[in-house]
Amino acid sequence: MRSHTISGNGLRAAILAAGLASIAAPQGASAGDISARQIIDGLTVSKTRSLSAEPAMSASDLAFVKSMSGKTRSLSSGDRTQLAAIAAKRPKIDLDINFDFNSAAVTPRTEPQLNNLGKALTSDELAGSVIMLGGHTDGKGTDAYNRDLSERRAAAVKRYLTEKYHIPAANLVSAGYGKEGYKNPTDPFAAENRRVEVINMAAKDQAAK
Repeated sequence: MRSHTISGNGLRAAILAAGLASIAAPQGASAGDISARQIIDGLTVSKTRSLSAEPAMSASDLAFVKSMSGKTRSLSSGDRTQLAAIAAKRPKIDLDINFDFNSAAVTPRTEPQLNNLGKALTSDELAGSVIMLGGHTDGKGTDAYNRDLSERRAAAVKRYLTEKYHIPAANLVSAGYGKEGYKNPTDPFAAENRRVEVINMAAKDQAAK
């Protein structure tokens, strides 16, 4: 089969691109701050839907997500690729936490959205879930610099949630994707590309296994 001829690096790149494209796809309201209720609804599967709507989570995927949770910066390329592939199948919301150019600092402008996120993640519906925070940058600068900057942005959001809302670090996965997966691919330098995205990697009942 042709897939056998794809190199390991090529396959990882293809999986990462597909996963990031899915993560970056709009999932609902994106103008202004999104409420805690909207975040909860976006990160959970409606109880009124068919049970088949719950994204499948294999034992190996769940074990991998748990092994990544609580880790600090500098995940390997393979780790980021695998996380992106799993994230592509998980509940997500187009929640963007924007940063100033060349900065990983949380600002008063972004705190209301972070507070809504904190309230959502400590709600009965989401408390105990494993949540991925994926950091992104705009297109300026080198790949290596932007990878580091995106990691610091994801880590800043994680730190805010653990310190202010006491969410266990083991329930948060932070990863930096640098310039990969633009929200606005027609303008790589646009401010909306400087963000941290949020994905529910494992619901609380799955995470408790």
